[in-house]
Amino acid sequence: MTCHSSDSTEAIDNERRSETESRAVDSDQNRIAAAMRELRSTGWYWGSLTATEAKEILQNTTEGTFLIRDSSQTNYLFTISAKTSVGPTNLRIEYRDGKFKLDSVVFIKPKLKQFESVVNLVQHYVFLSSASKSSESLLPNGTVQLLLIKPVYMSTPSLQHLCRLSINKSTKKIEELPLPNRLKQYLTEYTYCV
Repeated sequence: MTCHSSDSTEAIDNERRSETESRAVDSDQNRIAAAMRELRSTGWYWGSLTATEAKEILQNTTEGTFLIRDSSQTNYLFTISAKTSVGPTNLRIEYRDGKFKLDSVVFIKPKLKQFESVVNLVQHYVFLSSASKSSESLLPNGTVQLLLIKPVYMSTPSLQHLCRLSINKSTKKIEELPLPNRLKQYLTEYTYCV
């Protein structure tokens, strides 16, 4: 039988708590690093673009055109800048408890869907926007509908990436395609349709 003093029990508890917090930080860092890798491969992540610069880029585009940029607010990582019926607007992306979701007013926030990655979040809202049958962008209560339809690329995407997007739109069964393994690997590195 062993006895621990209250000091040693407290020290053990503190050490366990510290290890748990350290694992959570490592997990968050890994998830954010993975999100950054995915975003960089999209072609529509613009990095440290300012809100003013994003507005200039989106000014003469059609409604639903969007890009992702770093947030200028320190407590958010990313921002979606999109063209709405009343002009360019910005919507922050929140990261909390290992998930990404759109920032919103307090009473709506718990209802918003959470995602493993920023690209997954964007793809979800692109699908919702394309499924939207409403031609009215200005909703009855005066709020503006945010549509995500077409990304603005920093530069022309490679033909390989455009082909990958097309294939991803057509099938989720990449392993069953009659393609060389190297090509299948390339296709599975980016599994999104946006």
